Amino acid sequence: MSKHGKILVAMSGGIDSTVAAVMLHQEGYEVVGITMKTWDYASAGGSKKETGCCNLDSMNDARQLAVDLGFSHYIVDIREEFGDAVIENFVEEYIAGRTPNPCVLCNTHIKWTALIKRARQMDCEFIATGHYAQIRNENGRYVISKGVDEWKDQSYVLWGLAQENMAISRFPLGGFHKKDIRKMCLEWGYTDLAKKSESYEICFIPDNDYRGFLKRRVPGLEENVSGGTFVNTRGEVIGSHEGYPFFTIGQRKGLGIALGKPMFVTDIIAETNTVVLGEEDDLQRSGMIVGGINLQKYAGIRDGMEVIAKVRYKDAGTPGRLYNEGSKIKVEFEGLVKGIAPGQSAVFYEGNDVIGGGLIHSSFNL
Repeated sequence: MSKHGKILVAMSGGIDSTVAAVMLHQEGYEVVGITMKTWDYASAGGSKKETGCCNLDSMNDARQLAVDLGFSHYIVDIREEFGDAVIENFVEEYIAGRTPNPCVLCNTHIKWTALIKRARQMDCEFIATGHYAQIRNENGRYVISKGVDEWKDQSYVLWGLAQENMAISRFPLGGFHKKDIRKMCLEWGYTDLAKKSESYEICFIPDNDYRGFLKRRVPGLEENVSGGTFVNTRGEVIGSHEGYPFFTIGQRKGLGIALGKPMFVTDIIAETNTVVLGEEDDLQRSGMIVGGINLQKYAGIRDGMEVIAKVRYKDAGTPGRLYNEGSKIKVEFEGLVKGIAPGQSAVFYEGNDVIGGGLIHSSFNL
């Protein structure tokens, strides 16, 4: 019988999930490895090979490690589940003029749902991933906090996890720096794994060409949205563009228009196929409205609660206050925040702890 119980470990074949599996195995857990096939990139007509969790070589690497250490490993095809939720949401959000974050949706819904489903089927008590984050139980609630490696911290993408899912989740890497993980690989003799590069691309768009992906995914999209207009912040028409879905808030390059000075996308109005351009200062906002709220550290928020709010993954965060607005939360920043994009995740922190988060609905200036 295992020392700590039976645990299902998500293994992509990359360095982080591999080390997580080895650590748990060494700690005395009965490890079961699972690799999830989320996407077949070739079917989308892209110009690059599959990467990350969709890479056949990575799947084989995960399986080989399991063989070496003597634990079970399974490959599970969740492309249908992934596609219905993540990819359709990605397309719908861009068509609505918003900027989605598919990794958040995938992490907190598709992968966890798939993991928990298989864990129950295999009588596993816990699930684990290679995320750089920490989790604990405090005052009867499970709380996610930042990983000790500030550069690698992934708590931002886990704001959507429900309490019941957090209760059985383990993040073995949360207390380590990435350099420590690579060192472990070398010490264990996994030299090739230690040298593996990391991918920061969306798994189903490894060429980073989301415009091309949308065009391939939505037949007739180019024709339907062509002939859009650029306007300045005063509403004056200053040019034309190929369609609003092909732009994001804060974008400066690839606008297809020269105005003699750097210009940025400050707003997207899908209903009229309009893209608003302004100068960098025009991206500044003093507040935002956030919906689709999931709270972790507390069951509710009190009006005026002080937090650090992050509006994107690598955002350092900005001090602000939270106010209840029905099912949404209004955030008022102490300063100005640049490039708040509807559709992206807003995550609220108290120190290193995740209070909760949601999806940005809109931004405003007081």
